[in-house]
Amino acid sequence: MLEKQQYAPMFRALDQNNQLVSLTDYSGEKNIVLYFYPKDDTPGCTIEANQFTQLADEFADLDTVVIGISKDTCESHTDFINKYGLKVKLLADTRGEMCENYGVWREREKEGVKSMAIFRSTFIIDKNGVLADVIYGVTPEGHAQEVLEKIKALANPDMTAAEEAPVEAE
Repeated sequence: MLEKQQYAPMFRALDQNNQLVSLTDYSGEKNIVLYFYPKDDTPGCTIEANQFTQLADEFADLDTVVIGISKDTCESHTDFINKYGLKVKLLADTRGEMCENYGVWREREKEGVKSMAIFRSTFIIDKNGVLADVIYGVTPEGHAQEVLEKIKALANPDMTAAEEAPVEAE
């Protein structure tokens, strides 16, 4: 499992438009919210993608790009984006290399049957390519807002301390 303060593993994959996207595309310029999800157009994944979409402008204002990753194809991603009007970039990790590198491809048991699946997880990568936060086992509902708060703290590390400090009257 990955941990905070490690360099993020390199990633390169095609997005919904068949354009190659990599970690280095954002180096020094943008923070990255990299979220792994099991499958396009399923209930939890749709909640997560819609909530990231609702907050897309706020992430953009904080120099942050939101990228979802699953093992679905580029075509599946395009259909998913079009169906819900999503404003996130989706990468197709059809061979599962990124899932392996980020430690999210895991065995699970459902109704007594063991199988491999993506363990819903999110990685916040700062502008220097360092993992600012690692969240394994994500619950979709409210997750985008939680991540936005972490990005705000990353953008303004003194903000929370300043807000809590008492203001002295002069």
